[in-house]
Amino acid sequence: MHEARYTALRQAFATARQERRARHRDIADALKISEGELLAAHLGAFTDAESPLKARRLRADWQSLIGALEPLGTVMALTRNDACVHEKVGVYRQVSAFGPQRQTGLVLGGDIDLRLFFGQWQHGFAVTERLADGALQRSLQFFDAAGVAIHKIFLKPESDRAAYEALVAQFESDDQAPGLSLGEAWQEPAERPDNAIDIAAFQAEWADLRDTHDFFGLLKRHGLSRVQALRLAEPRFVQPLPLSAAQDLLSRAAQQGVSIMVFVGNPGIIQIHSGPIQKVAMMGSWINVLDPGFNLHLREDHIAAAWLVRKPTTDGLVCSMELFDRQGRTIAMLFGERKPGQAERCDWRQLLESLVEGPTETVPC
Repeated sequence: MHEARYTALRQAFATARQERRARHRDIADALKISEGELLAAHLGAFTDAESPLKARRLRADWQSLIGALEPLGTVMALTRNDACVHEKVGVYRQVSAFGPQRQTGLVLGGDIDLRLFFGQWQHGFAVTERLADGALQRSLQFFDAAGVAIHKIFLKPESDRAAYEALVAQFESDDQAPGLSLGEAWQEPAERPDNAIDIAAFQAEWADLRDTHDFFGLLKRHGLSRVQALRLAEPRFVQPLPLSAAQDLLSRAAQQGVSIMVFVGNPGIIQIHSGPIQKVAMMGSWINVLDPGFNLHLREDHIAAAWLVRKPTTDGLVCSMELFDRQGRTIAMLFGERKPGQAERCDWRQLLESLVEGPTETVPC
């Protein structure tokens, strides 16, 4: 019974890829399964005629696996959520893991800049797929307990294929039977009522921040969601922006040569671009950055709230644009490019403040 189902899934995948060039995620949605389940149906032995895709299950030693990626050379890192896709080309260098059971990781190799939360990583696959042009695409793909994609790594023509095969052989699981054991999907914690929050204490602690990284601890101490925190913050630190502000900011940053940082993530990872952007284009509801080493694809119609956020630090105020969907989930955060110890860029601050409709509290650089 199970094998017949896996055969049907492989055939449905092959048809969708051939006839419509549909994306993996969209095919899985149409089949009412997770993307992880779709890949898991491609484990084991079957003919090339049945499907152009083959998968191998990887052992759940994610920290060691990510730490072993540097020999692959230049690859493309992809991180997404429901509203945004962030693609960055580079090498996985300066990998570290720390905290209880090494559940938090960093990749700080310049172009590839990641914050990893391995507690959410449950399934991994090495994937090969014969594309319509005959080329063989190789990738490593990682999923949460519910089979939702966390992170993907695609080989480029200049990547070291032998190093890739050696890594897959090293981390390949003994279990290559088709199918996926699913767990619960990650859920945002329920928001506490406003009257249960000590708003005065929260606002005082915000005003006393010394580092942007302390903001997460502030939310945790007061039991606040990010959207709720912005709603309850002092007006001098937050201002609503029009929903068109993301497109305006990216277009003007490209035109004016303003160097930015773009953070996109999901519960298992945050991926960061730092630097200028060049080509911004609208395609339907998608805002796209289409640069040689960085692509961003942002669904403007998924943006339900946009905020200008100011956080005090020892280096002065640090200002950002934060975008949220209708469920209050973070879509993306944008900052001016800076390093710790540096004051915020004036061109970034002026650009961000120019997006506010109506009066704004302009903060001099």
